[in-house]
Amino acid sequence: MTATHTLREAPWRSRNGLELPDRVPSADRRAWEARGLCPDADLFTLFRRHAQDAPDREAVIDERGTVTYGELYAEVLRVAGLFAEAGLGARDVIGLRTPNGRLAVTAELAVYALGAVALPYPLGGGVRDTRSLLARSRAGGAVLSEPEDLAAAAELPWLRAVFTTSSGAATGVRRLDTAVPRRAFRPAEPPAGAADPARLLVSSGSETEPKAVAYSHQAMAGGRAAYLRALAGFPADPPRCLVLVPLASSYGSLGVPVALAALGGTLVVREGFDAAEALRAVHDHRPTHVFGVPTMLRRMADLPRLPGEDTSCLKAVVSSGAALPASTATACRERFRVPVVTVYGSSDGVNCHTVAPAGDIAGTPDPAVAAIRIVRPDGSPAATGEPGEIQAKGPMTPLCYVGAPELDARYRTATGWVRTGDLGALDGNGRLRVLGRLKNVVLRGGYTISPAEVEHELGTDPRIAEVVCVAVPDEEFGERLCACVRPAPGDPAPALHAVTAHLGARGLERRKFPEYLLVLDRMPLRPTGKVCRRTVTAWATAALGTGTPPGTTVVVNPVAGDVTRAREARHL
Repeated sequence: MTATHTLREAPWRSRNGLELPDRVPSADRRAWEARGLCPDADLFTLFRRHAQDAPDREAVIDERGTVTYGELYAEVLRVAGLFAEAGLGARDVIGLRTPNGRLAVTAELAVYALGAVALPYPLGGGVRDTRSLLARSRAGGAVLSEPEDLAAAAELPWLRAVFTTSSGAATGVRRLDTAVPRRAFRPAEPPAGAADPARLLVSSGSETEPKAVAYSHQAMAGGRAAYLRALAGFPADPPRCLVLVPLASSYGSLGVPVALAALGGTLVVREGFDAAEALRAVHDHRPTHVFGVPTMLRRMADLPRLPGEDTSCLKAVVSSGAALPASTATACRERFRVPVVTVYGSSDGVNCHTVAPAGDIAGTPDPAVAAIRIVRPDGSPAATGEPGEIQAKGPMTPLCYVGAPELDARYRTATGWVRTGDLGALDGNGRLRVLGRLKNVVLRGGYTISPAEVEHELGTDPRIAEVVCVAVPDEEFGERLCACVRPAPGDPAPALHAVTAHLGARGLERRKFPEYLLVLDRMPLRPTGKVCRRTVTAWATAALGTGTPPGTTVVVNPVAGDVTRAREARHL
């Protein structure tokens, strides 16, 4: 098969009628293929090669033990056989909502063996995601573990097959973990084209419903794999990745299709996140890299060392999914004695990383992953150092949004660049500086405040472990800024005047100072492990109530419902 044969001019169409056009110009695809940046192979074919070449290599390590590549390959064929007997096949979309573990890995690879498209999405959030995503993708099948999801799936008549990983399956729902197909499954050669869609990445972001983005086999095994290769220092031994986030999340997509299928590495996973258990996994299973969101990494770094603890296996700790506070980066470097890599990226096809987090620098863009440019509001290129919207395009750029042409129109340019909605600048050394969201602002009496800017400065305070700045309603100015913080272990709850003094010492303008301080003993997390801003905002709004004067510090224990208020002198 030649490189030009992998290109597809017409939209890919599923068996249930979902169309996925390729929004990247074909000339760009050809150029990337000519440079070897887009492999001419599908993910299952790449996985099969690793299983044949190194059948005894560890593939997955979960709470149940270790699965080798040879064992995993046999399990993938078993599950693919079950899918095929249920009427699923090439050009189907198959939803996957299961906990981290060997079965989640097996099910996703089995989808690729069919030549179908995987739609993994994280647990949590109720049935809204199941109804929305399975409907928008016109999924032909699903693997679900929660009773409420199974009930919601029963309402979707176009689903030809529903599987579960839990006991007590309802009528018509097949068990995935124990059933054996009647005949051996033989994958096609190859099961899918390299330019065909492989996986739909789900991101809730700030949308009212989760959005899904379609990625090809090439984008996963090319651009996204190039990013992971850079972290792992290829050519070298395949990476051993402790992935703390859900494999079904956008960030977690570095796991099955990339670290395992494309690179032949080892995945160490746990069903849920627990900081102490994550540290034990580092000690016991010797990963080379730990992948987590800043909240997870900070909680690991804050724990005392275990007796005989050995983390010398680590080459790096990798943070993504949210801005990495400087204090968290410092705590991780001191705790693990390895570089801390911060990744700026999103499910929309954006990636830039640096092994030396410093302020708002995201790193030097890698064209083998995603080239980045900065544009003014009129679409013209911004000058060096001039702020503008960050846009990206490269081998990891996805095909399109799923069932949402309005999102393609909003977030893609005519020449295929992804509009991130983020504000940034490229300095004289070609390094990307991320300056916040274009629309994530607090409007105080006509003055615009960037919460991200304030969070960044407060993240340099070693007394603060986590910080989220949110808008709270105000009758006089419309909105005021509230800083919500979790103190570092062993440090007392800070007062508002101490917080603003730190901001002043950092050179932040006085009018950007938070006017309220909410002190929390924990931060609420989303299923992906990120801090849930909506919940923090709700807590802040409820704790402050109406008529609370500016200059107030509120200490809250959300579990116990305890609230303590302290008024300080106004600082604005």
